[in-house]
Amino acid sequence: MPSAEELVRSCASIPTFPTLPEIYVQVRNVVDAPDSTGDTLADIIKRDPALSARLLRIANDPCHGHPQQVDTINGAVNLIGLPATAEAVGAATVGRTFSGMPACLMDVAKFWRKSLLCALLAGKIAESSGLDHSERFYVAGLFRDIGHLVLYHTVPQRAQSSLIEAGYLETSLAEVEQSNIGCDFADVGGEFIRSLGFPLQLEQAVRWQLNPSNAGDFVLYASIVHLAGAIADLEEPVEATSRSTGPSLHPDAVAAIKFAPASIPTLLAEAQTDLQRVVHLVSPLAKAA
Repeated sequence: MPSAEELVRSCASIPTFPTLPEIYVQVRNVVDAPDSTGDTLADIIKRDPALSARLLRIANDPCHGHPQQVDTINGAVNLIGLPATAEAVGAATVGRTFSGMPACLMDVAKFWRKSLLCALLAGKIAESSGLDHSERFYVAGLFRDIGHLVLYHTVPQRAQSSLIEAGYLETSLAEVEQSNIGCDFADVGGEFIRSLGFPLQLEQAVRWQLNPSNAGDFVLYASIVHLAGAIADLEEPVEATSRSTGPSLHPDAVAAIKFAPASIPTLLAEAQTDLQRVVHLVSPLAKAA
């Protein structure tokens, strides 16, 4: 079976990742407006995993000579500048599924919704726990499921079969992926982020989201991504029993940030409200669920 590293090596570049056409239109409208600002553009880009990944990759290119790695979208836009950001967005391939992958295997809108919900939850969990720089945790949450994009691109049939089998066996999707593919979405996501040269905290947060205590110095990042993902799975389940059993919270993640599980209904309600607002901004006729 292929390793996570082998799957990432065989994966196409970021521009083949799907972006909702509505988001691309909004980005172009901002870029073409004479009074555009970096903050306005960043607010739109951070709604989409593919565009966010592309921009962070450019911002963290050694050619910029920046002494510290960039882990926020606002920081990336400020570093690169508005013209270069506009060029990067314009070069992206948008509104398409992966090349060579049957469209029926990948629901782009559903992936986008869940990624955004996870990002919103990560930011809110960080704020509720008294952690600074909630946008950094937001970005980590946005990439929580990016490994699934790689799996659906490289081994689409096995990825789809794992999803179905997880529901049938009432077990975790990661366990089934390990059995059927040889690695799970967290392994692949972490490896993919590493391959792009992103900040280490983003890689570790995604790679160790299922076992936060293994993230070392970045246990807070991994814990928040774990918690946000578990709550997002409760709302948009990947396994048949997610809603009935409630979120499966790793005790190490709960302990690391002193998370109060009783706050889940409030956090989820707030995140869903924000998600509905963003969906309405992206497409007034769209629905968040």
